[in-house]
Amino acid sequence: AASAVGAFVVPRTASGTSSTTSTSTSTSTSTFHLAPLSRHITSRASFVLQMSLKPAAVPLMDSGKALARSGELLIDLTSDLEIYGGALSAVGALIRNSGDSIAQAAALCRFKTGAELACDELREGATCLTEACDKLQQAVTEGETDDDADLVQKLKPMIQTMETAGVALEEVGKGIMMKSPLAEIGGRMAACGTQLEQLSAQILALSPEASNGQISSQRMGYAAEKMIEAGNELMGTPKTKAKGKGWLKG
Repeated sequence: AASAVGAFVVPRTASGTSSTTSTSTSTSTSTFHLAPLSRHITSRASFVLQMSLKPAAVPLMDSGKALARSGELLIDLTSDLEIYGGALSAVGALIRNSGDSIAQAAALCRFKTGAELACDELREGATCLTEACDKLQQAVTEGETDDDADLVQKLKPMIQTMETAGVALEEVGKGIMMKSPLAEIGGRMAACGTQLEQLSAQILALSPEASNGQISSQRMGYAAEKMIEAGNELMGTPKTKAKGKGWLKG
């Protein structure tokens, strides 16, 4: 038998009692599963508090944008060198993608809950730089095939520089994931910037007279400068005052 309550029917058990006891048991079971969730929330909050990357957000954003632009201009430079569509063009595209990932990570650094996602973006940026090493090696092979010894000689040093930059950026992401001290994370970020400085000079050497090469090198140099600045922010290093018209670089 069942008793009607409004538009609902409440089933009864054989003993004549309603199924309220079953609902109560279900509620109790749900309450039991809340404990692990509570611990997860506490752990996540602790992660957020320990990984405040906001001080690095602005210079890291500038670095990412400049790096992306440098990659685009490197692609344009391959047209000047009459090797557009080859492996060196792919290197430019990967540098651009790395810059986009770094800029996205910088945007996430502005938020208290963004450290975990920023970690993923930075590691993606590092992967792009690592893949660029493979493309640089391929570009060397293409140069050897075309008997362009001068280009080959200029490309070879870029491979090690790019790889070292990618490894340093990967360690930044790993440091965030492992909740390493901010000073350590900042140190690896600054190390990445130092490698980008070398890469700036190496890009210029590809074709010192080409406008696209000059601007690509300049953008890479600015990306390096702001990457180092972002690292210094995390390490708590005092800022150096800009001299003359240095503010025009951006």
